[in-house]
Amino acid sequence: MNVEGSLLSHLVELRTRLIRMLGGLMIGFIPCAFYARELYTILAQPLLEKLPQGGQMIATDVATPFFVPMKVAMMLAFVITLPHTLYQIWAFIAPGLYTHEKRLALPLVIASSLLFFLGMLFAYFAALPLVFEFITYFAPEGVAVMTDINKYLSFVLSMFMAFGITFEVPVVVMVLVKTGVITIEKLREIRPYVIVGSFVIAAIITPPDVISQFMLAVPLCLLYEVGIIIANITLKKHIKNNENKTSNQPEDEETDKKT
Repeated sequence: MNVEGSLLSHLVELRTRLIRMLGGLMIGFIPCAFYARELYTILAQPLLEKLPQGGQMIATDVATPFFVPMKVAMMLAFVITLPHTLYQIWAFIAPGLYTHEKRLALPLVIASSLLFFLGMLFAYFAALPLVFEFITYFAPEGVAVMTDINKYLSFVLSMFMAFGITFEVPVVVMVLVKTGVITIEKLREIRPYVIVGSFVIAAIITPPDVISQFMLAVPLCLLYEVGIIIANITLKKHIKNNENKTSNQPEDEETDKKT
């Protein structure tokens, strides 16, 4: 097959995978759309629970009460259908990978997805309630806390992204060690800089309150340590396997000679 034919077949395959991904997303979105109102209420629960009795959220634009719950439904549909989406991506790139790359890539994709979900859950159940309690506590007397539903959604999504990406740190550390970009010793050596950098990053991407900064920076530091531990265990296992292969090779050669 010539280069043009090979490129065309790849484009056709890419189109097929994209159509399947979009189709899966739409199939997941349809049932979520029926419960869009209830889904937004669940998403808003961390703030609603901290508002004073009778407190509520508001919608400042005409179409906001419709579009914002639909955005939540689409977000949930994306999360639900993410395994299907990742499978389509995997099916597209897998034929071009070596065997050892396939063995490394698939566990990394699964681990990354699970860690991102854990980060979102941590933000929803642990970080957001504390942040909203801190913010509403300092509201001056006579000031009604009435957040716009669209701005609340943007805030929550930014928090989900921040914590989701933060929980990817063990995977990043492991990949850097596995590919030889950095050593375990160097990771331990730069630990103080990582701790300082974690608090700087948390101060930049979180709201201007101490609670959310600590809620992001502390897990970031802990996950960095987890990444070092996992990478160290994986590296030792890899070295041990190579040593076993090396020690068994002369025996195999001797057996071949006798044969």
